[in-house]
Amino acid sequence: MASLSNSISKGLLHSPELREYMLETFVYPREPELLKEIRLITSNNPSCLMATAPEDGHLIALLLKLTNAKKTIEIGVFTEYSLVLNALTIPDNGKIIAIDLDRDAYEMESPIIKKANIEHKINFIQSSALSALDELLNEVSKKIFDFPFIDGDKVSYQKYHERMLELVKVGGIIVYDNTLWFETVAMPEEYVKETMKPNRQHIIEFNKFLDSDTRVQISQVPTGDGITICWRL
Repeated sequence: MASLSNSISKGLLHSPELREYMLETFVYPREPELLKEIRLITSNNPSCLMATAPEDGHLIALLLKLTNAKKTIEIGVFTEYSLVLNALTIPDNGKIIAIDLDRDAYEMESPIIKKANIEHKINFIQSSALSALDELLNEVSKKIFDFPFIDGDKVSYQKYHERMLELVKVGGIIVYDNTLWFETVAMPEEYVKETMKPNRQHIIEFNKFLDSDTRVQISQVPTGDGITICWRL
């Protein structure tokens, strides 16, 4: 059986065979064709490890359905796997605010968005996330969003979190990606590559912060590069 995941080596399962079994058994059979198309296109991108892992997407879709999410936020779009998944999952009258500095990455997959007939659900904002969120806080009623997915710069995770707590309703879900940072959070610092160290430290500090935050209940899920699910209390 040809592997569709070998081109993207992201994931915390040390057994490639076990991860492949999980993907082939539970994830790929239910993956919409449009998402498969994005995944395969992204696998040829030099920055493919930035993409949402398909097993993460599988879980995110379930969370969106369980919470009946209609108003969502995406910080960090890249090649839009999670954005398209979000738009395909929420109801036809649902709305997504998608924030990214890179419009080119967004427009790369615009033909797929048009083909899926989900353009009307997406409001793309080309901006730094903090600026866009501050504007959002000034423009809309607070605590109206159901589900943000955060995959932006790791330096700002704690600042994003404070703004999300103002925007997300009680009972809403906030999901943070890359919270195990390629396993480096558990490594002695001397074994960590220099390029990984700055974000590693920010993620470690953010994880400690979340652990002590009584405004949310959290669960760390070791899929992909680690995602943290926060339930707004």
